[in-house]
Amino acid sequence: MRNSCLNLLGNLLVCAATALGADLRIGLIGLDTSHATAFTKLLNDATDPNHVPGGKVVAAFKGGSPDIESSWSRVEGYTKELQEKYNVKIVDSIEALCAEVDAVMLESVDGRPHLAQAKPVFKAGKPIFIDKPMAGSLRDAIEICRLAKAHKVPCFSSSSLRYYPGVVELKNTDVGKVRGAISTGPSPYEPHHPDLFWYGIHPTEALYAVLGPGCESVVRTATADSDVVTGVWKDGRFGTVVGLRNGAAPYRVTLFGAKAVVDQKPGGDYAPMIREVMKFFQTGVAPVSLDETLELFAFMEAADESKRQGGAPVRIQDVLKKNQP
Repeated sequence: MRNSCLNLLGNLLVCAATALGADLRIGLIGLDTSHATAFTKLLNDATDPNHVPGGKVVAAFKGGSPDIESSWSRVEGYTKELQEKYNVKIVDSIEALCAEVDAVMLESVDGRPHLAQAKPVFKAGKPIFIDKPMAGSLRDAIEICRLAKAHKVPCFSSSSLRYYPGVVELKNTDVGKVRGAISTGPSPYEPHHPDLFWYGIHPTEALYAVLGPGCESVVRTATADSDVVTGVWKDGRFGTVVGLRNGAAPYRVTLFGAKAVVDQKPGGDYAPMIREVMKFFQTGVAPVSLDETLELFAFMEAADESKRQGGAPVRIQDVLKKNQP
């Protein structure tokens, strides 16, 4: 009870600082991804044409995973850039980070440590944005969401694809009654993560951006170069993710309606998502519910289970039940 009250007080202080026009102090966890420097530039560099006002990155914890080359090999380079270009303070622990900031962006490229890295943030009562993937397993994602709710700490996770202008426009296009959608994109595997968690999460997030939650069952067809994952929604709509490897793999959503079939317009960057993150930090209101995020992760886990079962349909609720901690 005491921690919940302190966390509520912390959230109120963030809102009060925002109301007074003060920049929020933002901390980063995980300097093993280009997102760490790209997001900092958008927030800290007022000369950037896509600058997002309202907060600045002031401190960071390095992180890094020794068994993923694309993680450990990049930490020092991004750390140096953050220190030299943006005067970001590097701290030795997440607890020390939380003492320096008002809100946290968990950026570690490896989803496996996210649960352990988020726990001190929840305990400190700091609003937290968790970059993709929310976790390295559905079980960990479920526990992250449980802890966020238990500590009454604002929390959300998203891929930047959800906020690409073409996806937003597509979602708002009148196609009549929606029949379904197909979302394509790159989907390389990373051996420490379920197949779609690493990069397939991007087209999956875009699919959920236009269809919303409500998927009941999933089937998957997998080849060396592609994955085709189709879900059936409870109202009869279909949603298909086409993950591509070893060739051209543009991000594209096609929405099928009773009156029209419309394709996503190309183009997009990180700025729209960072604007949503800043609104989230300022208000404590998540633009994507934790329940929708969990369903999205269950969709991807069900795809793996369908593959293990030779392409058999797998129910979302069965996967969620199986992965309860």
